[in-house]
Amino acid sequence: MAKQQQQSANHGATTLLGFDYGRKRIGVAVGQRLTATATALGTVRARDGKPDWPAISRLITEWKPGALVVGIPYHMDGSEQKMTHAAQRFCRQLEGRYGLPVHYAEERLSSYAVESSAHGRHEVDSLAAQLILQDWLQQHAQQ
Repeated sequence: MAKQQQQSANHGATTLLGFDYGRKRIGVAVGQRLTATATALGTVRARDGKPDWPAISRLITEWKPGALVVGIPYHMDGSEQKMTHAAQRFCRQLEGRYGLPVHYAEERLSSYAVESSAHGRHEVDSLAAQLILQDWLQQHAQQ
């Protein structure tokens, strides 16, 4: 019975991983639908925009998320920028590699919003991922 309940919880995407995509670093956070909260996990390196897929695979294996959330950056006026397309490509790659639902989270200033409280660039990336995931969870808490 407990095993069946655990499988049901995973099917309902109880745990989610959030990503703040960057060409050199990808911030990562974990969140829970039940509490609608997120916690920064750290960063994954990227080289020339290519993510460290083995590191991401380890996170997927460890946290067993039911879904993934990726911040998609836009200019303040809502128009697309270079990173918009790169982040969307990252979403498609995640979906193709892991077969998990990938949700887009519109973001404009997540990195800027946390820079003043962060102590280093790596912390900024993971805190930005936390903010992206936290916002997404709160917006979808009623669903």
